[in-house]
Amino acid sequence: MLNPYLITEPTSISFSGGRTSAYMLKMILDAHNGVLPKEAIVCFANTGKEEEATLKFVNDCSVNWNVPIHWLEYQDHDDPALRYKEVTYETAARNGEPFEALIRKRQYLPNPVTRYCTSELKIRTMACFLVQTGLFEDWTKSDVENQSGWMGLRYDEARRAAKILDKRRIPLFTAGVTIKDISEFWDKQSFNLELPTYNGRTLAGNCDLCFLKPANQVATLIAERPERAIWWANMEGLALATRASGNVFRQDRPGYASMVKFAADQKTIFDPDEEGISCYCGD
Repeated sequence: MLNPYLITEPTSISFSGGRTSAYMLKMILDAHNGVLPKEAIVCFANTGKEEEATLKFVNDCSVNWNVPIHWLEYQDHDDPALRYKEVTYETAARNGEPFEALIRKRQYLPNPVTRYCTSELKIRTMACFLVQTGLFEDWTKSDVENQSGWMGLRYDEARRAAKILDKRRIPLFTAGVTIKDISEFWDKQSFNLELPTYNGRTLAGNCDLCFLKPANQVATLIAERPERAIWWANMEGLALATRASGNVFRQDRPGYASMVKFAADQKTIFDPDEEGISCYCGD
């Protein structure tokens, strides 16, 4: 069987900032004697709402493995060539600035049906950058989802993997890697993502209080650190949309300001068995 981590053509590697995609990057490096092939470009798209521990982890991977990682952020511009900017660990947004800029441009909040945050802040931002590198000729004429490069989808994420037609883009799935393998790997490393896991899931990973996370999970994260909810509540308070539905991230649960109050009152009104909604962002 051909090593699924071998890169044989120009490829982008999408690094979400989580343990799974970091493991994938390490396996790719190991398959090439510890050196990133010149045909590969590693991208991390920062929304400004990642946990500080996530940003540190991305930087730690780059430093410890001596691998260049391009830190990208969305910026509002009519020219796709200028619809991103490249930042560093030190200069990366930490207060939701790219995300807020996109919300103000759209004049309504993303929701589970219209997840423009994922497509614009992550996929298209990376695609715009990749066009400038010459890796892709013109992302506007192609399936943007398929332009996102290699992704860290595991063998135990079959439902998400089924959506990816080109299985070369998900080498962990091809290699049969599960969350158990990921956990065992990181237990042996000299550094790790300093966010707790529960049953293999990093609850605070990706955007800290993403509206796709189960309500009980969001409430738990707010109770742990109420300041996490400030930005989300402020965005709902902007009331930019002409329709009320466009001024909330979810219509089927209380707003973030209300969830802060529930957490302060130690109320648990949310279904503990609710499943989150899968998204391109996560691993």
